[in-house]
Amino acid sequence: MIKLFYSKNWQDYKLLDTGEGEKLERFGKYIFVRPYEDAVWPKATEMKEKWAKADGKFWSSKVGAKAGWKIDRKIESKWEMEYKGIKFLASPTPFRHLGFFPEQASHWDFIENTIKNSNRKIKFLNLFGYTGVASLFALRAGAEVTHLDASKQTLAWAKENQELNTELAEAPMRVIEDDALKFLEREEKRGNKYDVIIMDPHKFGLGHKGDILKIEEMLPKLLSQVRNVLSDKPLFVILTSYAVDSSSLSLGYALADVMKDFKGNIEAGELCILEKSNNRIVSLANTAVWSGNMV
Repeated sequence: MIKLFYSKNWQDYKLLDTGEGEKLERFGKYIFVRPYEDAVWPKATEMKEKWAKADGKFWSSKVGAKAGWKIDRKIESKWEMEYKGIKFLASPTPFRHLGFFPEQASHWDFIENTIKNSNRKIKFLNLFGYTGVASLFALRAGAEVTHLDASKQTLAWAKENQELNTELAEAPMRVIEDDALKFLEREEKRGNKYDVIIMDPHKFGLGHKGDILKIEEMLPKLLSQVRNVLSDKPLFVILTSYAVDSSSLSLGYALADVMKDFKGNIEAGELCILEKSNNRIVSLANTAVWSGNMV
């Protein structure tokens, strides 16, 4: 059975409306239009004025326009946002994102609550860690965090986010710039193990000869290496993908196979956001979660 993962606890973010290949969102004090190709329905009539007064819009190359942001009003280069007391910076990026993925909030809740309730010291690995919001929730729950990304600029942003949360500024978060597969191979050789691993692999990666690999080709090896650095009693593993075109069931089957030697449960489903205009659930990504014993 497919599960819909979503949070009802957002204050600083809101999905206002969707339709005609786009979504209208509020990020703190600013409203933006971004592509959402799955929105094959009309925009809500009552939201017409908000669409027209958006602070900026990201144009996709798919519509024939010059790809990128068109900002219609003066906005800050970065501004502060918050979810359940964790602060982080938002900013329009060249890749249509704004520094975090609001639909992942339900995973942030799960990460923090599950680590807190485990009643043991947890080593947490965030592969493809981006700007580190998930890592901050793990930190606040008491985990020892390793946060990895291949982008130096993104890791600097993650450190900024950590420093925004003064109570976590000195918490144990190891920030590493590296390729995920190479890092996992070295960690296996070093004998380092993790109780929790979360990952959101990119659409493309580099093979050992520098050739470009699609996520579908890279994922089996990535999951195999993840298995090699798990502790004897892993707490949970989260696999999320915006890149895989197949259903979330595919992610669930792949994760179940790699975790077959451990006792636990798999939930496969879609990361979603509640839409304000029509009070409907909008799916934005596939995900699978393996949960083990919490002892």
